[in-house]
Amino acid sequence: MIGMNWKRFGMSAGLALVLALGACAEEAPAPVEVEGVFAELEITNARLALAPVSGNPAAVYFDAVFNGERGISITSADVAGAGNTMVHATAEINGKMTMGEVGPVALRSGEPLSFEPGGYHVMAMQLDPSVAAGDSVEVTLKISGGKTHKFTADVRAAGEER
Repeated sequence: MIGMNWKRFGMSAGLALVLALGACAEEAPAPVEVEGVFAELEITNARLALAPVSGNPAAVYFDAVFNGERGISITSADVAGAGNTMVHATAEINGKMTMGEVGPVALRSGEPLSFEPGGYHVMAMQLDPSVAAGDSVEVTLKISGGKTHKFTADVRAAGEER
């Protein structure tokens, strides 16, 4: 009777091993990693709006969707050609519209978030005067956990649609 239990154990262990190996064979291939691009983060409609007065800060707007399993946060941003950048938000305080630097901006899985006029945006200060409408600039978002995500934003003149 003891030998029979060992036989059942051996058959069960063998079956478990076959099932585990079969599950491994069906795993999807890992996404291709691109330097400086966070694969699960999708950025669209990226644009940098130049200021109406030369030398004033420009603003970067874009639409973001994170498609990973857990949420992430945008902790800061860099814009090529800018001396300084800050992630800002616009808010109403005591009946007045104001804007200021914000801490990490959370992105939840599958929930789109727009960086747009009147909301979140990236301020690009001390922008190189050679950056002109029709150009494009590289934007780098710094992500919680130490990752980065780079994308290109089209440069628009002050009067163009932001």
